[in-house]
Amino acid sequence: MSDTAQTLPPAALAQLFTEARTHMHWQDRPVTAAQLREIYDLAKWGPTSMNGFPMRLKFVVSPAAKDTLIPLLSEGNQAKTRAAPATIIVASDPSFHEQLPALFPGAPGAKDLFAGNDALRESTAFRNSSLQAAYLIMAVRAFGLDAGPMSGFDAAKVDAAFFADSGYRTNMLINIGYGVAEKLYPRGPRPAFDEVAEIL
Repeated sequence: MSDTAQTLPPAALAQLFTEARTHMHWQDRPVTAAQLREIYDLAKWGPTSMNGFPMRLKFVVSPAAKDTLIPLLSEGNQAKTRAAPATIIVASDPSFHEQLPALFPGAPGAKDLFAGNDALRESTAFRNSSLQAAYLIMAVRAFGLDAGPMSGFDAAKVDAAFFADSGYRTNMLINIGYGVAEKLYPRGPRPAFDEVAEIL
């Protein structure tokens, strides 16, 4: 595939990267369950270490679920989360290694690398679920929606409210929907290549 793959057209690159923004204000337009499934079904193809796929998700859409989530957020995140048609709680599963025999069958001993090593499991799960959250954001943008990733919440309380029976650990939240472009702040600058990168 890589021999024949072509660079995406400028309009696609703009939608995914150069013109995409982090939104905090939302139009009163719903995001459907079908759209949420499409977003997941695209994002799931992003790579993770050993195909471990530690990301676990809750799509918070209903008023009751919002009522549970919003008091657990910092004050500055509450109104925008109330207005967003959907909020994704991205969590990591520290027991992801239990699924490695099915997800990474080419290495039968992969599960054993993590057994009994809590620190390795937790760091691997957190790192890779963070990576998967980025794929989610790109999938949201690919389907013509906007994203507003957030920290600023009580992770222990979110875990207790939404993942009490699973042991999953909340990583980040992502508001999604159709943003209000007129309420965006001016775009912040980014460092130049030579400020942050070096070719060795």
